[in-house]
Amino acid sequence: MSSPLKFYLAGPEVFLPDARAILDAKADLTRTYGFEPLCPGDLTIPPAPTKHQFGLNISEVDEDFMNRADGVIANLTPFRGIAADPGTVFELGYMCGADKLVACYTNVAETHYQRTLAWYDDKLDRDVEGRMRGPDGHSLEDFDMIENLMLHGGVARRGGPVMVHAADPAALYTDLTAFEQCLKALSERI
Repeated sequence: MSSPLKFYLAGPEVFLPDARAILDAKADLTRTYGFEPLCPGDLTIPPAPTKHQFGLNISEVDEDFMNRADGVIANLTPFRGIAADPGTVFELGYMCGADKLVACYTNVAETHYQRTLAWYDDKLDRDVEGRMRGPDGHSLEDFDMIENLMLHGGVARRGGPVMVHAADPAALYTDLTAFEQCLKALSERI
């Protein structure tokens, strides 16, 4: 009998006040679909003499988890702004670059473009080439994707599931509907 595929569960959950509970719920659900979860919250970090070194230790252990995983399920729900958590973005890119199985989800139904429009308070102008630009002159990315085209596109081009669920704002980081949709899609694919 072969061992179950290991999935690294990337996302901003480690920052939540109830991090352990949500990570445990995600891990349990992952096992229900026959996969082995690797959760960043399960790390044992070697002590360090400085905060900087401790951060480097966390990074090293996280990368070891990703190297041991067969794939990643990345929570791209916007965190502390209009886009995904930057650590999660790195982890998803790392796994795409390693040619591992990739899946992603968001609990926000608005596209990256719609969120950027809202950030600019819909104050946009069209430049001479037809691109929409904010008051700061920066162009907007409009590709009907949940996140930056490299994130959404990186998963989609590799055949991975990209799931979207409009969660209740009070459950933005605890609603596991789209996460479970990823697990279901991966279990049907493998």
